[in-house]
Amino acid sequence: MTIATLFITLFLCMLLGMPIAIALGFSSMLTILLFSNDSLASIALKLYASTSEHYTLLAIPFFILSSAFLSTGGVARRIIDFAMDSVGHIRGGLAMASVMACMLFAAVSGSSPATVAAIGSIVIVGMVRAGYPEKFAAGVITTSGTLGILIPPSIVMLVYAAATEVSAARMFMAGLIPGLMMGGLLMIAIYITARIKGLPSQPFPGFGKLSISLAKAMGGLMLIVIVLGSIYGGVASPTEAAAVACIYAYLVAVFGYRDIGPLKNVAWRNPGEALPVAIVRNLWHMLLGLLKTPADKEIRTVVRDGAKVSIMLLFIIGNAMLFAHVLTTERIPHHIAETIVSWGLPAWGFLIIVNLLLLAAGNFMEPSAILLIMAPILFPIAVKLGIDPIHLGIIMVVNMEIGMLTPPVGLNLFVTSGITNRSIGWVIKACLPWLLLLLGFLIIITYVPQVSLVLPEFLDSLRNP
Repeated sequence: MTIATLFITLFLCMLLGMPIAIALGFSSMLTILLFSNDSLASIALKLYASTSEHYTLLAIPFFILSSAFLSTGGVARRIIDFAMDSVGHIRGGLAMASVMACMLFAAVSGSSPATVAAIGSIVIVGMVRAGYPEKFAAGVITTSGTLGILIPPSIVMLVYAAATEVSAARMFMAGLIPGLMMGGLLMIAIYITARIKGLPSQPFPGFGKLSISLAKAMGGLMLIVIVLGSIYGGVASPTEAAAVACIYAYLVAVFGYRDIGPLKNVAWRNPGEALPVAIVRNLWHMLLGLLKTPADKEIRTVVRDGAKVSIMLLFIIGNAMLFAHVLTTERIPHHIAETIVSWGLPAWGFLIIVNLLLLAAGNFMEPSAILLIMAPILFPIAVKLGIDPIHLGIIMVVNMEIGMLTPPVGLNLFVTSGITNRSIGWVIKACLPWLLLLLGFLIIITYVPQVSLVLPEFLDSLRNP
């Protein structure tokens, strides 16, 4: 009766159009009041504890704010220039450069919709002008943007780590090779399509221009080195690395590239100005910029937007943790696990059920909400069947990638629709061939666990020889 009340209430609330966070909280509180001895005061305490006890969750606002600074600035444009100079001379190279730019920006932002918005708004128009079909360009960018939740640092991975209490650092390690592999598969598919359709390529710009574009993009790319290097090297936890990334993104956007903030219209060096004079003048302007930063309208807008996204996501997480508390208190995952184990399903059979369940959920819910609801249920079953929790996490993240491309709640579809001014139906058709490629990739990730586990196990062997 408890299970029925909890899930029926949840689904009824969602069918009525109630926001997922409210639906999770309402169904949980109703179940507690009807079937539990807990008081209303305990609900308030649990809501507070759900976000205060999980140290990993502190990384989410920092990564969101760093993504907001870099998305607002010109980091995306510089990354695109570097990617085009790197692979633009290959047949279909502009599309391949788009994938490469999405991979790099994903490692900077950790967000899939942000990757599609930042890269797609620049690249889709450029690809069409270069002779690529618009549907092909939109499909490539929408699909490549999903790498934002697979290539670390990923906000979705942090949510899974908080929901299951596995190591966020190990999740980041496990996502790197699958992310690179998915990007490589997309590039190979683009190259084959380009050879068949005769898509254009650009002349190689030369190593000089390539070096210049790399130097310009290095300000943003260094964030990847700082975050992943500090985590993989054991220097910092994901939360500490996120805090450093936030400060670094602010410094790069405001004082490095000067795309936003009080120094936006201040040139590094005026024509005919001596270098020592330019250095002194820049130091002076930077000091003034530090004093003016709190009052700068653009910076305040970026911080406010980052805070809105953080509050929205943490509110969902808080209510989902209350939902997970009800599940755990009523031993619902334990009963479900015993039932499924009693069926005698092998691990591979259980993973088929997991994928079908998550693919269905991805059509109707946002990735973080799916993880927070499903992970506490699936996690104990996977452990009983001998499935590595990190491997399960990567399987769930790849399913969430596919969910970003499936209607009616595929976030990337809406972003691309807004960029291209096309209907959702048109964008769905553009993504269909690439969606089949993602489904094939999901099968590889599901049944070849070493793709996900080889890097965490290798780094563990280096630390503990």
